[in-house]
Amino acid sequence: MTAKIKICGILRPEEAAAAAVAGASYLGVVFAEGARTVTAGLAKDIVAAAGGVVVLGVFTEQSVDQILQIRDRTGLSGAQLHGNYTPDSAARLRADGLEVWRVVRIAAPSDLDLLGEAIPESDVVLVEPKVAHVRGGSGVPLNLAVAREARSRLAGHPMALAGGLTPETVSEALALVRPEIVDVSSGVERQPGIKDLEKIARFAEAVFAHSPIT
Repeated sequence: MTAKIKICGILRPEEAAAAAVAGASYLGVVFAEGARTVTAGLAKDIVAAAGGVVVLGVFTEQSVDQILQIRDRTGLSGAQLHGNYTPDSAARLRADGLEVWRVVRIAAPSDLDLLGEAIPESDVVLVEPKVAHVRGGSGVPLNLAVAREARSRLAGHPMALAGGLTPETVSEALALVRPEIVDVSSGVERQPGIKDLEKIARFAEAVFAHSPIT
């Protein structure tokens, strides 16, 4: 079984189209502060350019009602929830037809204990490193031994792995961790917020060439 790919932090419709052609199963648009923040109008254009590929909004502070309003304006298919979202919030979003990814940020092995809390009302649990003052796209990799333990604790539940992945490193991560999904943002950029279309293609080639999920 081949791992699926999510390209996050999309800022241009042409990036979405290139990622779809390369074989990405998911795209991410960011509604949190940072170098990759989108407006609802831009997100709508990205969804249109994605050609049916699932586009998730990345949220940190928005309420459930605000997320649903953004969905209605943009056509998003899912929500990636960072921050203090509860299982009830996730359940409301799922009941309204959104795919929900709940995020666990890991700074120390003790943070692995948070994984069990993220499983209820999630379609996917995304595991990434916790970097001070940064939420995603930091380019900092998660220790692969810790990621393997996360995979073990999430056995039977879909896991996405994020954090410092590149076309050169994703094969090792797949071999050691075996996540269902690999999520990349800065690792396929030529500068913060601007994707390199060649790197997107090389990342996808590396994933499809080496995806030892059983």
